[in-house]
Amino acid sequence: MTGPVYIHAGAHRTGTTSFQLCLATNRAVLARHGLNVAYPGRDGVPGGRLRLPLPRPRHGEKRVPDYARQLRQVLQKHRGDPPRGLILSEENIPGPMRHFYEGRFFPAADKRFRSLAGALDRVPERLLYVVRSYADLYVSAYRKRAEDNPVPDFADLVPSFMAMDRGWPELLEQMRDGLRPQHLIVLAYEDRGHSRDLLRHLVPDLATVALSEPKAEMNLSATDAALLDLQRRYRDGQTLSRPAWQKVLQQHADDKKSHCVAGFSETDRALLQARYRADLDRLAKMPGISLISPVRSV
Repeated sequence: MTGPVYIHAGAHRTGTTSFQLCLATNRAVLARHGLNVAYPGRDGVPGGRLRLPLPRPRHGEKRVPDYARQLRQVLQKHRGDPPRGLILSEENIPGPMRHFYEGRFFPAADKRFRSLAGALDRVPERLLYVVRSYADLYVSAYRKRAEDNPVPDFADLVPSFMAMDRGWPELLEQMRDGLRPQHLIVLAYEDRGHSRDLLRHLVPDLATVALSEPKAEMNLSATDAALLDLQRRYRDGQTLSRPAWQKVLQQHADDKKSHCVAGFSETDRALLQARYRADLDRLAKMPGISLISPVRSV
């Protein structure tokens, strides 16, 4: 019997890179407690080598077993020989953010969850997910994608954001039923705390273990000036390497002036906040889901 599996599945734009840096920082401590760690190396997190092959919306149901086999091979490498317990952190397990632009909230999530479940030799001990208010999520997702991709004007995407086909309760229901964790823990971003706090939510046995909090801040958002400069370049047909666009971010890092690159009207923001509050209430009542410190005034 292999050791337990603990999964941190995001969400995007809720400090996942900082959490993965926490895993890297505490790797030796976790190893002493019988736990390997696996995470991608985005944004320069050291030791990140995880690459999970997962289906996309265009892939049919027949592909799920194929993806499960591929995933099993990947995870076996990270569990070690002999296999140990595993902390798996990957925000893209439900899918990428780009489908938000089409008004679709992680459309391939169900197939992705079932593929991952088919790759595991036991159900996850605990699965942790951090949710964020829709208004802030969509703005932050837009800004992040605008760093290294040409994007439409935010105003052109507002109708899709406002008419999103579903939200957190539907996604978490699929996560619960697809991965069947023994415990599914959900936190509101406003209650996230430090990364080491999040790690203790994920692995309660670490409650009395001395864990280090990473000192570096990861994955910070670009300024409006930087995003405007980058979008001008992309629309002029330029293709920038990662070092090149990151250099542009640094060049404009001190220009904090708002240029209204992304934001909702007061009316639209209020509607999205009301939906978020209602969805937190729904999550709190859903069987098989533990919502920790739900926020009621956001």
